[in-house]
Amino acid sequence: MATVEHVVPVAEGVDLWVEERGDPAAPVVLLVMGANASGLTWPEELVDRLARRYRVVRYDHRDTGRSSRAFDERPYALRDLAGDAVRVLDALGVERAHVVGMSMGGVLVQLLLLDAPQRLRSATVFATAALGAGLADTTGAGELPGPAPELLQLWQELGAERDEDAELAWRVEHWRVLNGPDAPFDPEEFRELERRVAAHSGTWRSPTAHALADPSGLERGAELAAVGVPVLVVEAPADPVNPPPHARHLAEVVGSARLVTVPGMGHALPRSVLGPLADALEEHVDAVEAGDRPVASAGPYRDVSSGPRTFVPVEEVAGALRPLGDGKADELRRTLDEHVDTDVEDPFERHAALERGGLGDEGDEGDEAAAPEPPHHRAR
Repeated sequence: MATVEHVVPVAEGVDLWVEERGDPAAPVVLLVMGANASGLTWPEELVDRLARRYRVVRYDHRDTGRSSRAFDERPYALRDLAGDAVRVLDALGVERAHVVGMSMGGVLVQLLLLDAPQRLRSATVFATAALGAGLADTTGAGELPGPAPELLQLWQELGAERDEDAELAWRVEHWRVLNGPDAPFDPEEFRELERRVAAHSGTWRSPTAHALADPSGLERGAELAAVGVPVLVVEAPADPVNPPPHARHLAEVVGSARLVTVPGMGHALPRSVLGPLADALEEHVDAVEAGDRPVASAGPYRDVSSGPRTFVPVEEVAGALRPLGDGKADELRRTLDEHVDTDVEDPFERHAALERGGLGDEGDEGDEAAAPEPPHHRAR
């Protein structure tokens, strides 16, 4: 299938490497990778499978892969990387996309849900933590578990000077720990991945800029309750970075989220988890494209949501109560207050209305954005 590469300017002196694959007329799936990781970290097998049905876009964050390495001269905050994702969509002429984020990429997707919801048709996040939790907890006051001690020890060695063989060995060991104990780990699979990333990047030097970037502005977890874009949270039960119950916590604080789990998955993407993960992604995207609510599946992953949320318009509740006597009505009102959200409209219906143009996007009036500079591109 056709693959096209672009160079997209996102800030003064900062260009991003961007790749798209698949039918240009298909729904767009934007893949957002984690900290200090090139877009090539997304496995080719996963990208190829998704590209059979969607227009798949992946890119190198600043200071990774073939993108500009300018942190020393132009420091930035982690939150700025979320804006980069929007600029990638602008450069490719994409109005809305299904956005998928892993690890720090999942944190960036949450920022997009808050700051640019009109650009997201859906969101999927995994191996990540809610804003204000885990590694996004900049106050240190959170109660959720942190990364495994073995991993913290390895991170102390990030960016150390090593020759090529030693660097490759360190990266494979890092992936072994990230993979967790449950999913099969093939060292050669990850050696090959890192050789591709190094060849793509033109260096074996480990990126470290994101570990040094300003983390402020990530303490926004309370705002996620108002999200109306359909969100899928994929739990990685063996994740040593964001272990359970991080995924469930995230699904509970997001107003429109559904939770599924891929058994055995950790903080890596070995071949053994790609099938179940792709199944979950495709089901979510296809349901949103069809205008349906995503439902539980009998696939190789498990839907572990606590149950579907019930959204009841206030008018319907009032009409249902009228025929009852005062005592029964009061009792039912108390029950509804405890178990049913009578004030919030169905987020999936609101999102469908946005897709139909039936609801205006807040903040659009009078907001004249400059036309993005067109990307340079080449096919390969």
